[in-house]
Amino acid sequence: MGERDLLMIPGPIELEPSVLSRLAEKQRGHLDPVFMGRFSRTLKRLREVFQAPSAQPFVIAGTGTLAMELAAANLVQPGDHALVVNTGYFSDRMALMLERHGAAVTHVRATPGAAPSTAEVAAALATRKFQVLTVTHVDTSTGVLADVKAYASLAREHGALCVVDGVCSIGAEDLQQDAWGVDLALTASQKALGAPPGLAVVMAGPRALAAWKARTSPVRSVYLDFGEWLPVHQAYEALTPAYFATPAVNLISALEVSLELMLAEGLAARFARHVRVATAMRAGFEAMGLASLPQAGVRAHSLSALYYPAGVDAALVKAVGAQGVTIAGGLHPELKAKYFRVGHMGAVSANDVLATVSAVERSLVAAKVAVAPGAGVSAAERVLSGG
Repeated sequence: MGERDLLMIPGPIELEPSVLSRLAEKQRGHLDPVFMGRFSRTLKRLREVFQAPSAQPFVIAGTGTLAMELAAANLVQPGDHALVVNTGYFSDRMALMLERHGAAVTHVRATPGAAPSTAEVAAALATRKFQVLTVTHVDTSTGVLADVKAYASLAREHGALCVVDGVCSIGAEDLQQDAWGVDLALTASQKALGAPPGLAVVMAGPRALAAWKARTSPVRSVYLDFGEWLPVHQAYEALTPAYFATPAVNLISALEVSLELMLAEGLAARFARHVRVATAMRAGFEAMGLASLPQAGVRAHSLSALYYPAGVDAALVKAVGAQGVTIAGGLHPELKAKYFRVGHMGAVSANDVLATVSAVERSLVAAKVAVAPGAGVSAAERVLSGG
């Protein structure tokens, strides 16, 4: 990857210069008053981004996978039942974590590229008492966008906690945590939040915290236990020194900047921009004859997952990279060799869309695919220009 290559994978993503500048600042101590102020503002801004004024934020050094396991470790214990609304690879990962922490897991699955119906989920919920229902808002492996609002309503109706994996959605897709009745939502810093990799972010609502406090067995991991982190986060938000483990000072400082930029843009405007970018990108791909993995109606706005055309394989990813744009291969185990993925979240501009579509188009032409030069770029440009 060259210094001027464009990073268009489903995370990590291209970062705003001000975020990078903050990351490169001189190292500060974790009890430095300047950092404490930044951490406090970060926690408050996360409530705005998640639209969750009642939630308790946790920002812990780790990945999105750590955020997922924080949910599993604190909300289930041996003997509990968990229902997984399964839309791909990361739904399977959540199920594995729930099982490791003692839960009996039931899946409601859909074929790759689809999402389970609300009727299927309601029928499963009616079979027994479930402690949690988990939903992957956008599964990074399939590009499927789940109807969180509908699933959360069903969970509340049946007395289950609703846990939402928003790793590939928060900051790009609308998620109204409090209004929709989502009990715990989680993400990671390196995707649509627009910060460097390395932070697990969890927003625990009142019912989630109440369930954690009502546990009859201790959380099996010290590092994952809300009980170790809650006093620290409450102290930082109140600008009071506290310690459990050293926070990722530079990463949290960079996240503060990215959240400030997001809120300055406005959530509604940001979500609308992601819709416009995704629509333009897909118009370009469709003009090249590329078929989408996710079905119409459940296509995420943070990434696109596209089947290779006949006669083309994963070499296309390398060819596009040689054109100066880095994209990703497939991830879902059933389809891994059949498709590729393009991320378009965070600070993605119209120029980035056109550069990406053009790189894919040139690579397909070079592979002797029957694509009219300029067809994809023209289609994307019409969307971006409002045509």
